Amino acid sequence: MNIQNSPYLSAVQMPKNILAQTGNLDRQAEGLSFEQILAQKAQIGGETGELKFSKHAVNRLAERNLSLSEQQLARLKEGTDKASGKGIKEPLVLIDDMAFIVSTGSRTVITAMGSDNTEENIFTNIDGAVIN
Repeated sequence: MNIQNSPYLSAVQMPKNILAQTGNLDRQAEGLSFEQILAQKAQIGGETGELKFSKHAVNRLAERNLSLSEQQLARLKEGTDKASGKGIKEPLVLIDDMAFIVSTGSRTVITAMGSDNTEENIFTNIDGAVIN
């Protein structure tokens, strides 16, 4: 079977053809594997280090009358970075009298609570803890 004269593109040719047609072919990305490109993108996102707060976390902060100082926010970021470095995906990060559950993959604070809101002191769906 001869596929060289086929009008159809292979799975390898198709992305390059589409990108070339739209003018978005990044010459630096040529020859890089998917893993290398993904690692570069992850590194770029990790350099900014910004944390996002889910809608649920924002609501919990407001309901529980909790606020973070710049220093506490920096410690929360640092705790998230430490957890991520250890391979923890959803850590409990303790800052002073506040507890946060964070998704390290998306760098998103999932929920927040103060010491007076942890009735039974039970935290579920976490795979590690950072006391910072």
